[in-house]
Amino acid sequence: MRVYVPLTLPGLAEAHEAGELGPAPLRAYAVTPGLREWYVSDDMEELEYAALGRAAAASLRLIAADPAAPPRRVVVALDVADKAVTAAPGADGSDGSDEAALGRVALAAAVRLSVAAAVHVDADDAHEDVAAAVRAVAAADGGDDHARAAVDDADDHELLWFGVQEIPGLLK
Repeated sequence: MRVYVPLTLPGLAEAHEAGELGPAPLRAYAVTPGLREWYVSDDMEELEYAALGRAAAASLRLIAADPAAPPRRVVVALDVADKAVTAAPGADGSDGSDEAALGRVALAAAVRLSVAAAVHVDADDAHEDVAAAVRAVAAADGGDDHARAAVDDADDHELLWFGVQEIPGLLK
């Protein structure tokens, strides 16, 4: 199963130094039944892209919680055994209380960073929009439409794909 782990650049640096993503339980996003129903698609590539988008939104919230984190969303894509993944509360959309929980899963153990399929990071040109989204995300979560527009502007930026061997260059 492909899962997407949201991070910040400092979080990626910690994982790189430790050689693993952890500790468990590790929050990630994946194609869950609830995400599949919410996105209304049977195309696995589209569904995985939606899961990546959920992880990018979670990364934005992690950046907002860490004033030292640069405004660049970071998501690590991993392939793990299905049995290593547990759906998080609300991930199926059944409680209806937290749309952000759709697709959320937990990994039962830390994962070696060397087995990651890819690292997705914002390009430099996304800096201003991501910074504005970081400032607006709490208000957007509270229902402020103007703030939601700022968050959507960050979503308009595609995350770039990098191989694990390129992590040192991303951390400079």
